[in-house]
Amino acid sequence: MDRRPLKLGILGTGMIATYSYGVIPNLRHIPEKVEVVAVADTVFERAQATQRQFNLPEAYGSLEEMLEKSDLDAVVNLTPIPFHGTTSLKILEAGKHVVSEKPLATTMEEADALIEAASSRGLTFVCSPPDMILPYYHEARRLIDDGTIGRVAFARVRSSHGGPAATSWPLDPTWFYQKGSGPLFDMGVYGIHEITGLLGPAKRVVAFSGITEPTRTVRGGPFKGKEIEVTADDNTLLMLDFGESKFAVVDGTFNVNGAKGPKVEVFGREGTININDIRAVRAGAPPMEVYRNDAVPGIGGWIVPESWALTMAQERAEQLQRAIIVDHLVDCVWEQKQPVLSAEHARHALEIMIKAMESARLGQAVELTTQFWDQPACGRRSGNL
Repeated sequence: MDRRPLKLGILGTGMIATYSYGVIPNLRHIPEKVEVVAVADTVFERAQATQRQFNLPEAYGSLEEMLEKSDLDAVVNLTPIPFHGTTSLKILEAGKHVVSEKPLATTMEEADALIEAASSRGLTFVCSPPDMILPYYHEARRLIDDGTIGRVAFARVRSSHGGPAATSWPLDPTWFYQKGSGPLFDMGVYGIHEITGLLGPAKRVVAFSGITEPTRTVRGGPFKGKEIEVTADDNTLLMLDFGESKFAVVDGTFNVNGAKGPKVEVFGREGTININDIRAVRAGAPPMEVYRNDAVPGIGGWIVPESWALTMAQERAEQLQRAIIVDHLVDCVWEQKQPVLSAEHARHALEIMIKAMESARLGQAVELTTQFWDQPACGRRSGNL
């Protein structure tokens, strides 16, 4: 099997591409897997600055030029949310594998076209968010499948933060608050992807959604004081029905300015699984805690799962940061396996978001129709399809 490094192009040179947690800086940890050949951005000067910053061979002012002139195996699509569908389709039509930032697209028609284009060309499509390849989410899924907490009754997932206007955001945050973007697509997608990764595809969604304030004022950074007209709903809460009286509550809002407690809570008849967010972990909280009704015979209690393998996997994930999605793509291309972060799973998350907005308008639950290959690791589970 050919295991040469993939030649990689980066589309979009904003924060996710260039910041310390982003893709390009952390690809240095996997030089045996990828070689960054080119970057492209519609602001050509930004592409050139990124080329100089990371000493890369080529810079382009458009995706089309990069695809035409550069010798690539795959492209990482880091464009803003409204452009994911159209740009990823161009990449696939050029015969390149794709890593896409979330969400997959903004319409179901775009999502279907992407899946068909990848399938018909034998290309691998990996879509963020990366959570379900992180070690403690993988372990939580294993524990749920093994019945460690018994029959799951419900879950709560906190996806959100206060929004980029509430921080010292280094770039103009206006587009986050405009129709076609918004916190459901930007942040709610994390919780939706996580809980469907843990519990499998959902069957119905019901939601409340609206705009809390028609204008947001940027609180810090170079755009401090700028007033933003809010045209996308900035406050969405939704409930998912997984069947058999199994439910989950997920938020997608720019109104969580501070929070304590687990990011994910899964409540079963025999116990509970908590997954903490990265800020809590850095402050000393364990990544995951498990409550068992009979931690010792007759006595319930909390357990912190610990193993050498989990520790090593977590350290590697923290080292790779956002580049872990590229690492996942290469593994799946090399091993010819279905990604955990599949386009089908991303399509299911997109359907939930779109139908959550429909539910909020109609004031009733809406049925979901999509499925995905429900698996905790590349190619290991046969699942729902």
